[in-house]
Amino acid sequence: MAELQRLRVDHAPALLAFEQENRTYFAASIPDRGDDYFAHFDARHHELLAEQASGLHFLHVLVDAGGAVVGRVNLVDVADGSAELGYRIAEKSAGQGLATAAVREICARAAAEYRLTTLRAVTTLDNAGSRAVLARTGFIPTGEVRLGGRPGLRFVRDLGEVLEDTAP
Repeated sequence: MAELQRLRVDHAPALLAFEQENRTYFAASIPDRGDDYFAHFDARHHELLAEQASGLHFLHVLVDAGGAVVGRVNLVDVADGSAELGYRIAEKSAGQGLATAAVREICARAAAEYRLTTLRAVTTLDNAGSRAVLARTGFIPTGEVRLGGRPGLRFVRDLGEVLEDTAP
């Protein structure tokens, strides 16, 4: 099983490999990051770590026993007790329950460690796997959205019950 770790500077090589190996796979269901992302990866990685240090984001990677990144789970645009959830799982690791387990874990962390009360998420309509993960983890559809020109849905998750489930 993979371990959810806060993003660190030393994750950069494994994270870049993960993004490069899965670029075509990801682009089939979510907007592509673009060539600039890869060309300036190191600078962007340091920017993200600085934004995380300032409390704007809580960024995570899923790391397997060999140290390879097999997924990302991020809480971005943190403000007023809320954040936007984003996640992606490597093609070779898809369909194994990693996304569902990671989203459940990030919901617990968001409530207990980060003191968030609400998470938001979006996904394209043709990304059935992501919609299923959000449904299994307590997210409720709240409206339509367009992502990279594609139809999608907005979701929300109230984290109040997460704290109740983890209370002593």
